[in-house]
Amino acid sequence: REITKSQAYGLIQLANSADTLLAEGQLNPNSINNFSKRAFVETAKSAPEVQQLVSEAAQKGDRITRREVKQLSDEWTAMSSDLLPPEVKEKAEEGVLPSRHLAPLVKEMEKLPDSHIKSLQKEVAENPDVDTVKIVTSQARSLAKYLDAAAQVQTLKKTPLDLEMALEEALRLDCLSTAADLVKQATQLEQTVGKLYTTWKRLGSLADRLYVDTGASSPHLRSMLSSLESLSGEVIEVRLDEAGERTVRLRMMTEEQ
Repeated sequence: REITKSQAYGLIQLANSADTLLAEGQLNPNSINNFSKRAFVETAKSAPEVQQLVSEAAQKGDRITRREVKQLSDEWTAMSSDLLPPEVKEKAEEGVLPSRHLAPLVKEMEKLPDSHIKSLQKEVAENPDVDTVKIVTSQARSLAKYLDAAAQVQTLKKTPLDLEMALEEALRLDCLSTAADLVKQATQLEQTVGKLYTTWKRLGSLADRLYVDTGASSPHLRSMLSSLESLSGEVIEVRLDEAGERTVRLRMMTEEQ
């Protein structure tokens, strides 16, 4: 019967996943029917330790879906990580702290330098409960966003700025998320300006070429070029609404260094 291209690729991925698990001896062929199709693919993508846990569960007769694979993966991530303090792991073993909350924390902390990990570890060790884990996870995520975005903002590199001290102040004032979003938007703005300049130069080049190739015999093309001068000239003018009540004007000024 006919199948779509996406269905075909899905079946190929499923077959490759089965080959991988069987070839590596991680799966008993008799327990294959205990897997859903998606669980099979997710298991093949997982770490060898997770594959072993999933295979053992399947051999016991458990039904394996993507949910079970994710749960086992989260448990392994949480219990095998050196980033979680002993107090937290103890609560996880007791079932007080579900692994589904700890795995995101580990993944976010892995993105951070040691200097920032220690303070987070101390905070979660002092209060090893779900609410604290969620708060610390959010802090770790904002920290990672801040550090990654700040490193990319070229404007910040022009001035003698201590980004670490700015980070410490944002933490003290409980406005880390806002600071992280600020530097992220700054990065996006710089990238947008760079793309704008490249597009503007390209537009001007095309307009000049078309002007040379046209003449009095092509009045409509010339009219189009005249209309686009508000975009290809030194001053770019763009209306923000159809009524023309709000207009943005940008002057393109480049400086060679």
